[in-house]
Amino acid sequence: MVPVNAATILRQTADRLGFDTFGIARAQVPAHANQLDEWLAKSFHGEMDWLARDPHTRADPEKYDPACRSILVTGVSSRQSAPPLHRGRIAAYAQGADYHDILREKLEGLAQATIAPWGGNYRICVDTSPLLEKPLAALAGLGWQGKNTLLIHREHGPWLLLGFLLTDLDLPADRADSDHCGTCTRCLDACPTQAFPQPYVLDARRCLAYLTIEHPGPIPEEFRPLMGDRLFGCDECLEVCPWNRHAQDAREIKLTPLVRPDLREMLSWNDARFRSEFRGTPIFRLKRDRWLRNICVVLGNIGSREDLPALNKAAEDRNPLVEEHARAGGCRISALLFSPPEEGSLIR
Repeated sequence: MVPVNAATILRQTADRLGFDTFGIARAQVPAHANQLDEWLAKSFHGEMDWLARDPHTRADPEKYDPACRSILVTGVSSRQSAPPLHRGRIAAYAQGADYHDILREKLEGLAQATIAPWGGNYRICVDTSPLLEKPLAALAGLGWQGKNTLLIHREHGPWLLLGFLLTDLDLPADRADSDHCGTCTRCLDACPTQAFPQPYVLDARRCLAYLTIEHPGPIPEEFRPLMGDRLFGCDECLEVCPWNRHAQDAREIKLTPLVRPDLREMLSWNDARFRSEFRGTPIFRLKRDRWLRNICVVLGNIGSREDLPALNKAAEDRNPLVEEHARAGGCRISALLFSPPEEGSLIR
């Protein structure tokens, strides 16, 4: 039986388990769900074909799980403000352990402490389920979907990692938050590749997070210099958000940045070494060849004479993706070495 003070118990339990924020939404179609069809029609999803599979199910949580009556929405901050530990920037959420595992463990603990004893059934969803996660989080009162399309929380800014519990219990819903971006366009202006054709719309095909993680093929040449030292993901539109004025660093210890070897060393890794080093982290799903592809681009942008032997060796790789990017990275360093340096060049 659901207790009268269920919402209070859930919120207190979520806080005890280490969630930074918590809310409850009705199982209903969130606001602006109809914009998904238009976004897909413009091919803004790039090669993320799973987003186009049955979009009507994705827009309606009850179509995904007909038994669902309430959705518990949780958030864990991923913010990391310390300087990078190595050459090559990695998105804040990916610097430690895999957040999927972290959130699933916490959500299971939340369900076993509340939903299960109350006689309810539940389904855990973290990132891989067909749900409109950010609109649902806004519906649950965790914030609003900003002009950079990310969920923005009043205290944690745009850094929340979201996890969901779908349940057949009827629970009191929280009030949805309203948009507080106002006239600010800092996130849109800061995007290195101009990936926002308009506010609240992302063309993933131009986004460095998409290109360095989801995109399976060669990095388009026009975007390689714009990657700079971004090795995995891009936090540019998060870091400039004014709502960061209240944001604290992640308190989840498993998200603490791990020390990585230098780019030159990682460029020599075989598949077994890559899998051994990155198992249990978000980088693992990238696989070895895309990881080396990204290293080659970054070294082409920020590397030095000392990096050329590693790139030349990688240019002999059996994988065409690695070979092509290693050659291009080496050529870019050589061109910068033997021509007058551009203002601000990092090549030494």
